[in-house]
Amino acid sequence: MTKERLVVIGNGMAGCRAVQEVLKRDPDRYEITIFGAEPRVNYDRIMLSPVLAGEKAFADIVINDEAWYSDNGIALHAGHAVQAIDREARVVRAEGGIEAPYDRLILATGSDPIRLPLPGADQAGVVTFRDLDDVEAMIAAAATPGAKAVVIGGGLLGIEAAYGLVRRGMAATVVHLMDVLMERQLDASASFLLTDALTDRGVETVLGAQSEEIEGADGRVTGLRLKDGQVLPCDLLVMAVGIRPNAALARAAGLEVGRGVIVDDDMRTSDPRILAVGECVEHRGQCYGLVAPIWEMCRAVGGTLTDGAQAYEGSVLSTRLKVSGVDVFSAGKFSGGEGCEDIVFRDAGRGVYKRVVLEAGRVAGAVLFGDAADGAWYFDLMRSGAEVGDIRETLIFGQTVTEGLRGLDPSAAVAAMADQAEVCGCNGVCKGTITGAIASEGLTTLESVRAVTKASASCGSCTPLVEKLLKLTLGDGFQAQTGPKPVCGCTHHGHDEARRRILAEGLKSIPAVMQALEWTTPDGCASCRPALNYYLICAWPGDYRDDKQSRFINERAHANIQKDGTFSVVPRMWGGMTSSDELRAIADVVDKFAIPAVKVTGGQRIDLLGVKKDDLPAVWADLNAAGMVSGHAYAKGLRTVKTCVGSEWCRFGTQDSTGLGVRLEKFMWGSWTPAKVKLGVSGCPRNCAEATCKDIGVVCVDSGYEIHIGGAAGLHIQGTEILTKVATEEEAVWTICAVTQLYREEGWYLERIYKWMARVGLDSIKARIENPDDRRALHDRFAYSQRFSRVDPWAERVAGRHAEEFNPLSRRMEFA
Repeated sequence: MTKERLVVIGNGMAGCRAVQEVLKRDPDRYEITIFGAEPRVNYDRIMLSPVLAGEKAFADIVINDEAWYSDNGIALHAGHAVQAIDREARVVRAEGGIEAPYDRLILATGSDPIRLPLPGADQAGVVTFRDLDDVEAMIAAAATPGAKAVVIGGGLLGIEAAYGLVRRGMAATVVHLMDVLMERQLDASASFLLTDALTDRGVETVLGAQSEEIEGADGRVTGLRLKDGQVLPCDLLVMAVGIRPNAALARAAGLEVGRGVIVDDDMRTSDPRILAVGECVEHRGQCYGLVAPIWEMCRAVGGTLTDGAQAYEGSVLSTRLKVSGVDVFSAGKFSGGEGCEDIVFRDAGRGVYKRVVLEAGRVAGAVLFGDAADGAWYFDLMRSGAEVGDIRETLIFGQTVTEGLRGLDPSAAVAAMADQAEVCGCNGVCKGTITGAIASEGLTTLESVRAVTKASASCGSCTPLVEKLLKLTLGDGFQAQTGPKPVCGCTHHGHDEARRRILAEGLKSIPAVMQALEWTTPDGCASCRPALNYYLICAWPGDYRDDKQSRFINERAHANIQKDGTFSVVPRMWGGMTSSDELRAIADVVDKFAIPAVKVTGGQRIDLLGVKKDDLPAVWADLNAAGMVSGHAYAKGLRTVKTCVGSEWCRFGTQDSTGLGVRLEKFMWGSWTPAKVKLGVSGCPRNCAEATCKDIGVVCVDSGYEIHIGGAAGLHIQGTEILTKVATEEEAVWTICAVTQLYREEGWYLERIYKWMARVGLDSIKARIENPDDRRALHDRFAYSQRFSRVDPWAERVAGRHAEEFNPLSRRMEFA
């Protein structure tokens, strides 16, 4: 039977979710093609705020990876925007001359960010907050020390943008036209608390302010001038003032368009062969910009394209703010009004404010600040229209108190939820989907439920409810996770157990570990394979051979991949020292290979940006010829040893900090560790090398050397703790190598030193390092492992090792 051709314009959350709903109902009915303007797979756009804040990486928010498209036989044209729809010929035409005929077409073109028509809005440094490219532009701007940002718009997105930029180290100010923040979601009382909470987190606010002009110099933004004449200086200006449906393609195709693409309850447009879904849609006069309505629309699309079982009748909305430590929820008529009754609870000590609005004996709305745990309960009461007169007296205190006083089992409310009740708003997962997956897939842990259903995999606010559903479904078979967290979903063993058994049982290969520890997958995954590879390297130096396929791309290519697919190359500069010969060699390489950007790093090195992958071996060869080796800027290992000039040049220097830094780096380079390691050596307590925010730091004093540990200065800012004090440079080297080896042996993969220290305790580390026998044994094991680690990977690749990694596919085929 010939399949119908389904084409989807839009590779975002709405388009791909609509396809999932179709596949769930009738997986063999359509031959599916998806077009996306962005050059990447489908990701969770609502989780861009945590990416900006450094709380998640892009990989964490991918919804459908490349395997999903191939497994479902979907042709994906990412990075090819559709330019026209020929309704008569039933063909879509995209960039690059691509054409795709269709029998059914889904428009999922989303929305466009509104850009205020202010003078100066076209200058560099003025961005919106809509996609990953916007986030990357903001992260790049935040990397400049002392940079300032202004965010126009005090709604949900503007606040999350400002908070994320502050987390990245920027000074950020929110400018809002109204007198209260998030006026569409919060009342004045909750907004007051939100303003205070943001101030505590470093976000300034200017309310009741009208923007007049974006000032600049040399084509780049320098500030925002307000109508009252005040100028707010900034290096980055973010417009977060709303969105409008992207209906341009539909309009050009002659479809009926109002504010958005007009659809009926079956999500059909004025052309019955074309459906529309998501933020581009106008349904019954309403346009939606939140995720919950989109999931409901997608279910209707799935029904229309298969069994016709479901229609869309509009949505009731709720909102949550994604700012760490600020718990906010709102829904419905949160501001009350005529015929409404307010129930209010305040706890000044905890910063809690709750307001539940009743109308005709039913919940009509709610706003919660500081404690939003009962938001889902109030929302369910509101959507169901349940009478709440008999629980009115305790309603404001939440579900647990209300139902406990009525003598109900705390789990009864969860059991009574309808299967269609939504549990995870971020991913549109209902109770029945979760309980069904638990039963049919044999799921027993929160992580396994997340992996299969996506419930609780985004913002995490529904995690307690998902755990209750696990307990309810499994009954006596439910066991809460009480021991160490497993390495990944492939095993129930934790990191410590895996490391212990590798040593105890003499396991010397990844397959051997997986067999002995009864891995539940044949080959592991992207989480466990790199971890096991590191644990084996650390346990068996000289015996275990590094598994290249268990490395991420940066460590396979020995360079950092950039957003455009090129790489950056960072040669090692011992202790931050260089010479005219090295600088001349770098300049020659830059000219020879037309490398577009050269940057001095914060680690006292030089970064060559924009190197083509197949040029890497030749670039390395020229740098090797000048005596330079890999700086391991990509490695879970020793990165840099930052120094000041010390006693050799500085009038305040107490010891030769530069000499010690060079000595440490030349001894420790090439070592692999659980996560990246950076050192700093300051020649006096003025601490010019910033040693007290490094993983390991040395502060030289008149009487010797203070050894510090556990600092961080990236996404998490943390000062070091003093580990010990020694009298001689020799003791300092021994101590640093010993504590590094202790971290190598005890740390979990991807666990930075400060996190390891928090887990095992500083006192435990001190006890091992201050014991002379332990310190010597640790140092000796580190020195032994270095016999096999101090090998320049660049020189190996120049000599031909792993040459296939750097040959273009076309060249490999020529010699096949």
